[in-house]
Amino acid sequence: MTTHRFGVRLGVALLAVTFAAPCAIAQQSDAPQKPGKMIRAGDVLSGELGVMKVRDTKNRGKRVATYQITSEPRRLPPPNGLCNLETGPETFQLIPTNDAQAAQLKSLSGKAISVKVDEIACAKDAGEMSEAIVTKWSVVAK
Repeated sequence: MTTHRFGVRLGVALLAVTFAAPCAIAQQSDAPQKPGKMIRAGDVLSGELGVMKVRDTKNRGKRVATYQITSEPRRLPPPNGLCNLETGPETFQLIPTNDAQAAQLKSLSGKAISVKVDEIACAKDAGEMSEAIVTKWSVVAK
């Protein structure tokens, strides 16, 4: 038994493989990326602030805002190291510790910001949407 339009599906699949193979080879030939520079407590992290709505597992599935800053790759100090990545994390989740910080992040959503990092670690728990978690931080005025 053959499925309806088997030949068309086979042709599309062959075209996809034909064009995908050179792209994969080109990506492999790129020079390996160097790890980002080390980030320590007191350093400034700059990038665009994004916001996502996720379900909070601790609060009966209530939707909460999660803030994330995308920056250049940065290495974390030991024992976290590179967070099991070749270059270090590029996305950092900002955890607000009070309502004032949450309101501040909400007003800065979608803008380029700088934050002074006081405490940072690799993401380990389910529900963490970034590669690294910044638990203590403060916004730096530009």
